[in-house]
Amino acid sequence: MKFQRRISSLVCICLLISVMLCSCNLLQPDEPLLTDDVSRPTQNFTDDTAPQTDAPTEAPTEKPTEEKEDDEPIKLPEEAPKPESDPYASVDVSRFYESYEPAESYWDSYYRSLHGLMSGDISDQDQKPSIADERPKKDGLFVRNTSAIYSEDGNAYYIVNSEGEIVNRVYKGGAYITLEEVAAYVFAFGDVPANYDANKKAKPASSIWGKYLRVNHNSFSGSTSKYPYEPELPDISGCGGSLRYYEIDIGTTGTDCDPKYTAAIYNNGSRIERGAARIVYSRFDANGDKIIDTNEKYLFYTYNHYNDFQEYLNYEGGWGEMFGNITGGGTISSKTHYNPTPYVATARAEFVPMGRVESVCLIVVDVAFLERRYFSL
Repeated sequence: MKFQRRISSLVCICLLISVMLCSCNLLQPDEPLLTDDVSRPTQNFTDDTAPQTDAPTEAPTEKPTEEKEDDEPIKLPEEAPKPESDPYASVDVSRFYESYEPAESYWDSYYRSLHGLMSGDISDQDQKPSIADERPKKDGLFVRNTSAIYSEDGNAYYIVNSEGEIVNRVYKGGAYITLEEVAAYVFAFGDVPANYDANKKAKPASSIWGKYLRVNHNSFSGSTSKYPYEPELPDISGCGGSLRYYEIDIGTTGTDCDPKYTAAIYNNGSRIERGAARIVYSRFDANGDKIIDTNEKYLFYTYNHYNDFQEYLNYEGGWGEMFGNITGGGTISSKTHYNPTPYVATARAEFVPMGRVESVCLIVVDVAFLERRYFSL
């Protein structure tokens, strides 16, 4: 009789565990990657085939592609635990960069930043952004990804491609220099990477970041009355809007669009030539609160000193249509001969519906405890 009661209790325990698993959403329903009316262009101009103008041109044609049918749940990578000691306490900086690899976890990135070591890609950055081969469109507009995928603790942000596949990640408090990773970082965390200094006159020689130091994190008014060649950014405070924008430098191998700025490497380890490349992003709302909602965030890139912009679409290689003064046929930074084209709106869609993101729930079951607590024998 006692054996039968024990069997019954074990059956009940199994049912209880099943309920716990369901509550952790381990089984996720399949959902479409994008809505049916979103298409992806399969052809795009390259720099060699595009018409040569002062501003990048957009491909005039697009072909719809078939919807993906294998939208399996996406399992986020497991993050490594905090190490028992500082792994970079006695690091040889030269050897570190000789065999450099990007940070593999939040704690890896955290300890690197303590010692002025990079976390992301350290490749040289060209002035022009790298454009994805396929940029989804909807109703003729480029689509901005509204998915925002963070680790459970919020310290990692996962970057996807135009197909909604995770291809990279940035860590809060990490150090980054490439346009793609800095844009993703700022968009995700509403702040700058660890290797940025708001002081525009900061020197590499007096910074732990050396040649990876980047400067400038200051308010950007966007006033078109003061700078008539600049296009008006969405709801920007300098034009009567409610969003307060900030700007930061992007270090490149040289910007050659504006003759006022030397086409030189941004930081050679001894001095900084700031160039004309900037990220401009909406940081605060009218109340001075940091913008958290993805749909209220805007981030733009300019490499000709605010004359033209492209919007960050929140995926790798996702940059929108160019708009601004040179695009409209104006003269660079001219207050007399200017013709900025207006901001080009984007469509919105989730590239990764949250139903596809599989959460990980660790359940440790003490059968003896459950028997004593719920099924006294």
